[in-house]
Amino acid sequence: MTELKTLLGSLPSGLRVPLIQEYQKLTRNYMEHRWEPAELGAGKICEIVYSIIKGHVDGNYPTSPSKPRNMVIACKQLESEISLPRSFQILIPRMLPVLYEVRNNRGVSHVGGELDANTVDAALVFTIVNWVLAELVRVFHTGTLEEAQIAVDKLAQRGTPLVWDSNGLKKVLSPKMNLRDQILLLSSSTYKDVSIDELMGWTESTNRTYYRKILKVLHKEKYIHFEESAGMITLLPAGSNKAASIVEHHAKA
Repeated sequence: MTELKTLLGSLPSGLRVPLIQEYQKLTRNYMEHRWEPAELGAGKICEIVYSIIKGHVDGNYPTSPSKPRNMVIACKQLESEISLPRSFQILIPRMLPVLYEVRNNRGVSHVGGELDANTVDAALVFTIVNWVLAELVRVFHTGTLEEAQIAVDKLAQRGTPLVWDSNGLKKVLSPKMNLRDQILLLSSSTYKDVSIDELMGWTESTNRTYYRKILKVLHKEKYIHFEESAGMITLLPAGSNKAASIVEHHAKA
């Protein structure tokens, strides 16, 4: 699978690296139900995305992102740039002020009411940011559209404090977690498909027959896609949601 940093390879590292890092951070906060940090992270992403589009207009990207004096006015000015792709000219410049408004003027804190408004606000932020990132990949990618979509989907999988990761060696830090949950959590902690050999090593398992049996059950339940002939595991959306619920459960325990 082509990595996102490759698909955005035409962007300077001073913009590409912080964009990916901030998106990963926002995604992790959102998936682990830390609503306020997720919303706060949207401000930095707005500044990075604006810097990218402005650099595209100028034909000269800045070495690092910067904050315009007035985000709303700056984005409005982009709408007059008819040479831009339509999404860069109209859609994204109208989305960034929405993110900034939630970030700055909703207070990312609410009192009263039966519904936790932070939950709704964070969902809005995450949805917009995810779309914007996918659109950046669509415009700038150096691979196929399929590779671009897979890269964005994989990036949306988040890391978790329940998983220790040292140079690709991973361990689940909860000694009582069952093997099924460990497999889902470890699969969700990486941005690529994983092999049965990797998972068995990370979970210190030796019974391959039993392991394959669990993988087949998870495959049947649509949590993963288990390509048995190749020994490769792909986490599916339902598996990602299940992994998030595992993280939430252990956070409350």
